Formats: sequence, structure tokens, C-alpha cells
Amino acid sequence: MQIILAPMEGVVDHLMRDMLTRIGGFDLCITEFVRVIDQRLPRRVFRRICPELEQDGKTAAGVPVRVQLLGQEPHWLAENAVRAVEMGSPGIDLNFGCPAKTVNKSRGGAVLLKDTERLYQIVKAVRMAVPAGQPVSVKIRLGYEDTAQTLDNASAIAEAGADVLTVHARTKSDGYKPPAYWPWIAQIRQRIQIPVIANGEIWTPAQAKQCQLEATTNDIMLGRGALALPNLAQCIRQQQAPMPWPEVIALLMQYSEFEVAGDKAKYYCNRIKQWFSYLKLQYPEAVVLFQQLRLLRRPDDILILLQKTLNSFTLPAKSLQ
Repeated sequence: MQIILAPMEGVVDHLMRDMLTRIGGFDLCITEFVRVIDQRLPRRVFRRICPELEQDGKTAAGVPVRVQLLGQEPHWLAENAVRAVEMGSPGIDLNFGCPAKTVNKSRGGAVLLKDTERLYQIVKAVRMAVPAGQPVSVKIRLGYEDTAQTLDNASAIAEAGADVLTVHARTKSDGYKPPAYWPWIAQIRQRIQIPVIANGEIWTPAQAKQCQLEATTNDIMLGRGALALPNLAQCIRQQQAPMPWPEVIALLMQYSEFEVAGDKAKYYCNRIKQWFSYLKLQYPEAVVLFQQLRLLRRPDDILILLQKTLNSFTLPAKSLQ
């Protein structure tokens, strides 16, 4: 079984990858997408999205991090794929699943699922450009508005030379509304010979098992579920108990200190609130704490609240002194 940490634009940055892979259970991470239009991008662009390139393409915990590209021009995607691999990315991932309107309007992401031939040309160009020892993986949704082209798209991607296909088992029109249609992944697996990874609506170990059963694959990708339950990968792989709430607060403090000290401090307030929107799905305590946190606008105030919360778990012991 492989468990992969999903790319989540604006959420799973290098700091989040570092935190979650230290907890354990992941075999691979995929970066937020690098947007490719009509040029070979400077190296600094890749380093900004994937600082792990400076450490052999791995997180501090030793988990490989693969650069993801998003675009519509085969030539320029191939050129940038070569650059990313030369810089240390362990292979290339291609994004044909992003549902964002701004991305789709510029012919990137999920909108390409309406153009099977373009999918084929992109994957073929990248596969031919990237050294044979480096995998080319592709992520798709079931379709744009419907599933009419699902199997043809998967076949085209496999025939073009992709090594792995990840399927988010919903269409672009479905967005993130439950359910995920895992049996479609089983149909795709019957059509193509390359490995297929299942993604979508995996929040618990029980759902992971059900997904594996319905999709007929052991390999899964975790996204929002890993934010809601930070040790979800280990709960699935090692049958760990869910991380206790005090440990989650300690994790939030650690993440906060990295974020506030780094170059993304101006985004910190929004990011921590966004993380809480997922934590609330697994931890009732997060619902209560968020009522206070959502009113705060300054990083220092949020840090004070988190530290106060963390201290409260040790107050009984201190009171005995």
C-alpha cells in the first residue's frame, strides 16, 4: 500500500508537508502546482513552491516530494518538467484535476478533461522529455461536467506513457460534495494497465478500507482528511489511535511558529483558520476554540490563544506545586 499526501493549493505548502510527514505514514508528497504558460520558468519559481529541492527532493523526514505542473502547452510543460527533474524533483506530476474557475478559464486543470487529444499530447511530450528513470504521474477528476470521457481520458493518459494515474473520484461539477464515486476507479483499472491511486472523501480508516474495496486498489491519496486528522495516514497504515487534542494543539503551535517566522507570515491568519475548518470535522474541541480564533486578525494574538490553550492542559499538575 502507498499513501500519498495530496497537493492542496494554498494549504499544503512545504511547512505543512514537513509537519505531516514527520508524523509519518506517507510514501510521497505532491507539491502545489507550478503554473506553466509559455516559457521555461526560472529556478527560483520551483524553489519557492518546493524548497525541498535544496535537500535532495525530500522532506526533513525523508519523504520524496514531486513537483506538480499545471498548464496546457505540451512543449512548455515538457521544458519545465526537465528543469524540475534536473533540480532534484523525483519525477513529475501533471495536474488535470484543479477545479478552480480562474485556472479553468485559462485552459488549465480540469477543463482539459474535455480535450482527450490534448491530454495525450501533453503526457506524451512530458514523458518523452523526462529521463526514463523518473516517473511521470497524472492526476485527474472523473470529468468536467460528466463522466462521458472518463475511460477515454484514462486510456489516452496511459497510452501516452504515464507511469501512474491518480483519480479524484468526482467531476469538476461535483466539486467536493460527497460522495466520491470510488467504483469508477475500478472501471478505470479494468481499462488501463498502469497503477491507479484512489483519491476523494477519505476521512477515516474505515473510509480508506471502503475506498480500497470499491476502487479495487490499495494505493490512496489523502488531502483534506489528513488536515482534519493529522495522523490519519498512521491510523490507516499502523492502526494508530487518533491524535489526542492536546497533541494537535502542540502541532498547531509548532506550525504557527514556523509560519510566523517565515516569509509567509502575512498569510498565517487565513491558513490557520482554514486548517481549523478541517479540524472541526474530527475534533469537537476545535469548534469551541475556533469561535475565539476566528475573531483574531493578528498572528501574535492567535499565538497567545494557542499557547494559553496548550498551557491549560498542564494546569492541574502546576496547581499541585
